[in-house]
Amino acid sequence: MAHEYDLVILGGGTGGYVAAIRASQLGLKTAIVEKGKLGGTCLHKGCIPSKALLRSAEVYSTAKRGEEFGVMTGNVGLDFSKVQERKSKIVDQLHKGVQHLMKQGKIDVYEGLGRILGPSIFSPMPGTISVEMNNREENEMLIPKNVIVATGSRPRSLPGLDVDGTYVMTSDEALEMEEVPKSIIIVGGGVIGIEWASMLSDFGTEVTVIEYGDRIIPTEDKDISREMQRLMKKKGVKIITGAKVLPDTLEKGEGVTISAEVKGGKQEFHAEKLLVSVGRQANVEGIGLENTDIVKENGFVVTNEFFQTKESHIYAIGDCIGGLQLAHVASHEGITAVEHIAGKDVSPIDYSLVSKCIYSSPEAAGVGMTEEEAKEKGYDIKTGKFSFRAIGKALVFGESDGFVKIIADKATNDILGVHMIGPHVTDMISEAGLAKVLDATPWEVAHTIHPHPTLSEAIGEAALAVDGLAIHS
Repeated sequence: MAHEYDLVILGGGTGGYVAAIRASQLGLKTAIVEKGKLGGTCLHKGCIPSKALLRSAEVYSTAKRGEEFGVMTGNVGLDFSKVQERKSKIVDQLHKGVQHLMKQGKIDVYEGLGRILGPSIFSPMPGTISVEMNNREENEMLIPKNVIVATGSRPRSLPGLDVDGTYVMTSDEALEMEEVPKSIIIVGGGVIGIEWASMLSDFGTEVTVIEYGDRIIPTEDKDISREMQRLMKKKGVKIITGAKVLPDTLEKGEGVTISAEVKGGKQEFHAEKLLVSVGRQANVEGIGLENTDIVKENGFVVTNEFFQTKESHIYAIGDCIGGLQLAHVASHEGITAVEHIAGKDVSPIDYSLVSKCIYSSPEAAGVGMTEEEAKEKGYDIKTGKFSFRAIGKALVFGESDGFVKIIADKATNDILGVHMIGPHVTDMISEAGLAKVLDATPWEVAHTIHPHPTLSEAIGEAALAVDGLAIHS
């Protein structure tokens, strides 16, 4: 039996289920096809479980420093099984919440693998969805007026570094570790690699990060990258940059041994486990794209600014289209696509207004251009930087490393970018994001009265520092 819908969404991750809720709000009869669990990678294999582990690592690290706060904690121990149990409880609670939202919105959920069919007796255009159900043999046939592909992504590996889940892992397998490894090699010093380096170091693992580029977190402002590298080394993380891993040298047995080309020489590394963290690739295989005129480039689906593919009634959002592979971006892409489907007056997303976060310890966050990007685009800039060492709340927290940096255009005084590293900056970056949306100037941010004592005072002081007027520097 065939079921007709206004919209069928392939993938129930953050982008997919948010799009479904918005479609329901707009009165569209909507279905989601999800072969795994609602919530997708973010909820089950990414954002939420990794941040739960990072929080446990932070608490463990802080507890060991208890005497600094006058708290005699004695011998602090780690029960990693309880760490994993807490992580699972959080994920389960949020999963139930998403399921409830689907019922509340009267959104049909098909648990299975959906494939786009070509023109058929059901429709003269490609887009009919055949669902290979998880729990029964017969397929369901869905006939939508519109389709959104929201199939997400998975960790990428390197040729020759075959993931076995025991010696060689991606973040997917690492999230399910039953014990904290004594030592680990992390191949890749991007956002995910640095989060894992921070977490495992705080848990007591000897961590070595091998990064191909000349610096870690290479997409961030150089000042943030340098400070992160300094603070990672301060907590004992070994960081090797400008290093090309040689997969054919991989040996497994008593742990893992691998070599890398470093500064013209060859260096060998040994650890209990190896974590590959070299980016993510789109989940676009086996979903029937070959039955359509949809175009792919570098493995990602190509869309216009409203997320329409070459098949105008088929849209694509989130990680499968590349770009900023972030959960909050996927959600807004989904909302934009649905509103376009519904005939609303929609503005394209301005990706320069998207805040990006790194949940390591210390945290880092940024929005807008880096200093390097601003200069490359020809701006005559002025910058202000303010250290958390001069912020009372940071000293109270016992976390005073890091700073806030603001980049502004000398000609217009507009804020071009804001970048932070330090305590709880992932919660603070939204003020900078709002400033960008409102096209604010440093003067306007500086004259926003920031309550004392708070960490947010660093933003106001950095804004003053742009014009050399910081009070506490």
